[in-house]
Amino acid sequence: MSTGRVHAKIALVTGGGSGIGRATAILLANEGATVIVSDIDAHAAEQVANVIRDEASEAEAVKLDVAEESAWMAVIEGILTRHQRIDVLVNNAGVSFAKPIAETTLDEWRRVLSVNLDGAFLGTKHAIVAMRSRGGGSIINVASVSGINAYPEASAYGASKAAVRHFSKIAAIECADAETGIRVNVVTPGGVKPRCGSRWTSSGSWQPNRAERTKRLRGWRAPHPHTSSPPRRTSSGASSTLLPMSLLI
Repeated sequence: MSTGRVHAKIALVTGGGSGIGRATAILLANEGATVIVSDIDAHAAEQVANVIRDEASEAEAVKLDVAEESAWMAVIEGILTRHQRIDVLVNNAGVSFAKPIAETTLDEWRRVLSVNLDGAFLGTKHAIVAMRSRGGGSIINVASVSGINAYPEASAYGASKAAVRHFSKIAAIECADAETGIRVNVVTPGGVKPRCGSRWTSSGSWQPNRAERTKRLRGWRAPHPHTSSPPRRTSSGASSTLLPMSLLI
């Protein structure tokens, strides 16, 4: 049952074409928000937006490569032009990658960090600029238990998610100190098998034997719109503090 806790809010969800991002976008829409579903896969974003529209909620689909600052600037500018504000940002987009450290190339390392960490930085940066002149908002960065626990062959992914957790705490303190009215929280989910999970191999293809081993290690579960946690702290009454919260799920 919808509570309308984000009624009339404008929410941008990155990586919204699948997995946690898809579930989050649908839940935000069910709770009354107008959702901008973004993904590097424009077709996947449009499919999710259509699901939301079919439920008589408002949604738009945009293509967004979160590792490119010019793409962020264009998407945020477009939202401000169409809606005059952005109330919620869910920085969810990410890629998975697995290789032993000794076999990982610098390009592979940088690619993972460019999406997972640079994407969170760029989204947070430009959302702060857009939100602070309009009375505040809510930024939710999605990390991972891989940023807390050490898993073999997950050096790049784990490092990126650990950095997202710490970066989010710093961003929250800066926003609170500056009295921007912006809350920054981080959600730390367990393993979920979205499309990026299908690339959890050195070669880039999904291998069932490794899939089962990694599933046992990471405790994979399917994302579900009614159990997704990020929107829980997006309404003005959902959190009484501007200090950082890290929600482990």
